[in-house]
This record gives sequence, C-alpha cells and structure tokens, in this order.
Amino acid sequence: MAAAIEISYFNSFWLKQVRDGNDPAANVVWPNGYPYNKPVANGGIGPIVDKAGNPLEPFPGNAAEGGVNNWFVEESRIRGGYNNTQVDLGVKAYIVEENIQQQHRLNSLIYSGIFNSRTGVNNTNQFSVGESITKSLDPVNGSIQKLYAEDTNLIVFQEAKVSRALIDKDAIYSAEGNAAITSTQLVIGQIVPYAGNYGISKNPESFAVYGYQKYFTDKDRNAVLRLSMDGITEISSYGMMDYFRDNLANVGESGRLIGGYDIHNKNYTLSIQTTPAWQENPDSPSNYATLTFDELVKGWSSFFTYKPTFITSLKNNFYSFKNGLLYKHYSEGTGANRGVFYGGDHQPSNITFVFNQNSSVSKNFQTVNYEGDNGWQVNSFVSDSQRFNELNTGWVSYNDTTPDVPSYDQTIIVDNITYKYRDLGYGFDRKENKYFANLLNNSPARDGEVVWGNEMSGIKGFFATVTFSTDNITNVGGPKELWSVGSNYVVSSY
Repeated sequence: MAAAIEISYFNSFWLKQVRDGNDPAANVVWPNGYPYNKPVANGGIGPIVDKAGNPLEPFPGNAAEGGVNNWFVEESRIRGGYNNTQVDLGVKAYIVEENIQQQHRLNSLIYSGIFNSRTGVNNTNQFSVGESITKSLDPVNGSIQKLYAEDTNLIVFQEAKVSRALIDKDAIYSAEGNAAITSTQLVIGQIVPYAGNYGISKNPESFAVYGYQKYFTDKDRNAVLRLSMDGITEISSYGMMDYFRDNLANVGESGRLIGGYDIHNKNYTLSIQTTPAWQENPDSPSNYATLTFDELVKGWSSFFTYKPTFITSLKNNFYSFKNGLLYKHYSEGTGANRGVFYGGDHQPSNITFVFNQNSSVSKNFQTVNYEGDNGWQVNSFVSDSQRFNELNTGWVSYNDTTPDVPSYDQTIIVDNITYKYRDLGYGFDRKENKYFANLLNNSPARDGEVVWGNEMSGIKGFFATVTFSTDNITNVGGPKELWSVGSNYVVSSY
C-alpha cells in the first residue's frame, strides 16, 4: 500500500564525525564500519550504534555532551539545491591548506561587488582578485576601529589617526601641492588624514554625531574630541583638561567610554566606566562618571548620576539602555520623578560655584541668599586655603568653613519638640520669594585667635567655594529651579 507524505522541503545529508588528534580515542577504529543512528520502533532516532547494532560509547572528555559535539551534518547535494547533483558514496576531495594564507589586515579596507535592490543585482559575496578592491592605511596608526559615511566621503577612525577617504573620486595634486578632485572608477580613492595626531583608541563606542559634528574620545591621549568643518578640536581642554587626564587614564582594556548625543538638550553625553555597566555588581557599584558637553557655553555643563549601557536619541527624545531595558529621559507629566534613574533611589541635584568678588581683598562672608524655588540647602561653604603652616604633626593648611545651611522647611527636634531651623535663627528664611540665611563659623582655633568657631559669624577669606543641593523633604521628585545666588560680606581689617 502506497502512502503520500506532504513535505515542505527535501534534501539529503551525510552524518560525519570530527576526530581530534588530541583525543585519546582518536586512533580507535570503529567496528563494523562507520557508526550511525539506529531507528527505533516509533520512528524516532535511537542511540549511536555500529552496523552490527552494538552501542558505541561517546568519546572521552565529551561525556557531558553525550558525544554529540563530535558529529556534524553535511549536505550531499551541490549547493543544497532541490534535485541538484548528489555526491555519491566514496572518496571526496577536500582542499587541505598546508601553509595558511589567511591574514588579519587590521589597517585595510576591502569591498565586494555591488548590491542594487531595484534591479535584483546582489554581488556582495563576490571579491574579484582581478580588481583593486583593497585600500590600506598606515599601519603605524593602528587598527581601523570605526567607519562613518558622510555625503560622498568615508571617515576612517584608526587608533591614532582620523582620515577621510574619497568615494568614487580621487585627488590629483599639482606641483604646488594643490588638490583637484576628479572622477575615477575606484570605489575608495585618495585617503586624506585630518590634521592632528588624534585617533579613537579602542573605544568606538564613544562615537556620536549630530549634523556635521562628530564626537569621540582618544583614551591613549587623554582627550575628548570634536570633528567638524574646521577639523579636530580637543574639547576636553575647555576647563576640564586635568579631569580627563586623570579619569581617562583609569579606564583599562575592560572599561568602556559610552558616548551619545542628547538631541533633547543638544549636548554630547559621555559616560566614563572603569567597569562596564553590564558587568557591575549591584551590591558594589563600580566607579563611573557621566557628564555632558554643551556647545552653547563651550564647556562641560553637568554631571549625572546614571550609568548607561548605551545612549541614543530619536525625534527630540533622549534614551538610554540599562540591563537590557530602554529608558526615556526628561519625562514630563503625571508620574515624572526627577533625580531618579533606572528605578533606583532619588538622587539630589547640586551645583558648585565660587564667590570671588574683589578677589584681592580679604573679606568676611556673613550671609548667603538665593532666588528660586523652596527646597535648596547649602552643603558646603569653604573659604580659600591658607597654606602651608608648620605644626608638630607636619605641614597643614587652614580653611574657614560653615555647617550645612538647612532649607526653608527642614526641621530639628529639641527636647522632644520639633522646630523649623529658621525659627532657631539658622537656616533659610523667606521674604518676598527670596531666601536668606546667616553663616555660622565652624572652624577650629588657629594660632593667636581669641574668638573662633560658632562664637562668631561669617567666614574669612579672599573667595569662597559654595555647594547648593536639593533637600530630601521638599516636593521630592518635583521641579526645583535656582536662578541666582549671592552673599553679603564686609571687608576685613587687620
């Protein structure tokens, strides 16, 4: 009785076995010919046996795998096509390359045939040896780490150099050194390096682009760079040269420099990670720093308290990835919680600045005030250093400091009674939507001082470094703006 079985695809395969010269069983000859899988009664596949039906043990060292990793399946029809010529049983010819000719040319480019979706031409698997299809860059500048196509040029980022490759055109130079662009049959024409000995090191993940501005890092030279119409600019030198010199040097081979463009605020965001975000231990967070560069102020404007795995932007929205999840930044509306990233705890915002009026005059800063929203406090108010002074314990420097200045609604419990700090004469008080606070001295006694510490008000110095931050009680997660900060002082007389 004949049976008709409907199938969707048909082909023939050989079951072959891989022998390893280091395998103790490599010299074992299988009894009764080549092994195969014995069919069982229900139509399934049984254990591996020889032709006599004797079970065969898996190779030693592969018991955990059941010996299956010693086997592979090979198509017996040419190109695996339906009804194509089938290779018969017997000896097969294999190419054995005694002298391996494969090369790893990390500083070279190679291109295949064309692909045209409209005409159906697909020659991407063809690499004609009769044509010049390779282009090499100077190997002294290291391997190629990143390619970026811009208009009709290809920007090539090596470890120690950035170059521009002309596409479908070439440059002919006159005796005076002037270049004239001409059409050519070459896919990759003249390679022109950009001025400056900068590259992208081995951190292509730091690359970001917006318009004609390309941002990237060169860890080996402790630099953050911008490539634009005027060439390469070292933007890390905009007030942050010392910072990047120290922090980029701490990023090892396993570290990451995650870069991305924040299209919402028009900023380049860079996350310096000594340990990648996907390898960190939640119980022991690794060191990182995420900061942003603003073209409007030509400087690094902010630090952030999140550590992303990847950064991207789309349609005026800024996104980052963390542990395989996508997060949208700058959320507005109901449920928006400022200062919270990736579902973690709320992190306060802070800003540090310097009071430096009349920098050559010694002053006594007596008060601090600000215009803005309720919920700001002073975390630090420190005068300039007076250094160095010799003591029995060695050379030390002096600073005048104040204790923290609490925000308008912060409270303290005294004798089981809750008071607002402002009711006790210390902390921010409010009048006509402006906040004021007195400064108490919190400094130890110095040689020759009769009155010091909290027995006097204000701190002495030529300038003062101040840190403001949001508190943890006033409209947590809500907006808090800070518009201006000031201080009243008197000139010290000696």
